[in-house]
Amino acid sequence: MESPVCPPTEPDFRLIETFAFRPEQGFVRLQRHLARMARSTDALGIPFDSDLAIQALNTVSGNDPLRCRLTLDRAGQYEVTTGPLAENPSVWRLGISDIRLDSSDPWLRYKTTRRAIYDTARASLPDDMDELLFLNEKEELCEGSITNLFLEMQDERWLTPPLSAGLLPGILREELLETEKVAEATLTLTDLHEAKNVHMGNSLRGLIRVELAIK
Repeated sequence: MESPVCPPTEPDFRLIETFAFRPEQGFVRLQRHLARMARSTDALGIPFDSDLAIQALNTVSGNDPLRCRLTLDRAGQYEVTTGPLAENPSVWRLGISDIRLDSSDPWLRYKTTRRAIYDTARASLPDDMDELLFLNEKEELCEGSITNLFLEMQDERWLTPPLSAGLLPGILREELLETEKVAEATLTLTDLHEAKNVHMGNSLRGLIRVELAIK
């Protein structure tokens, strides 16, 4: 059973949703992002108003792709920041983090400013790596610092770790599961090494093929 989630007390606590704005289509997967934020506010006891969120987002425009970050504080106030969204590289180099996630930690299920583990990992990334993969205390594969994990196996199945392993329910992950393009499975380092192809992905950038920077 999951541990209960206590309402956040730190004054700078925020819920976060990060997604792409593309001039030809607008905000990518916006309704899914707002639905996830609504689920989080319900669990954390924070007011949520989708109309106010849309009002804040209506200030965004441009002729180039943008990275959009929507935050919500404990009082129900929204803030939107944007930045350029570069094209994805053809491949990322993936390492394995020495830090182990606690699969029973309920905060792993919410995208918030409580992400010191991930921020520290990204700040210490070697120059020859683009992302780190986290395992949990049972040596099961979990997620990256900003992405979910997707393995294309030798039998053509696409697999992703279950939430019970300890990870964020990513929006791209949600979409791929609902459309039955991927399935959940408990995965280990053996599966990682035996996979036909390995991808990391999120709603902002989509799927990015990775090469393992480990033996």
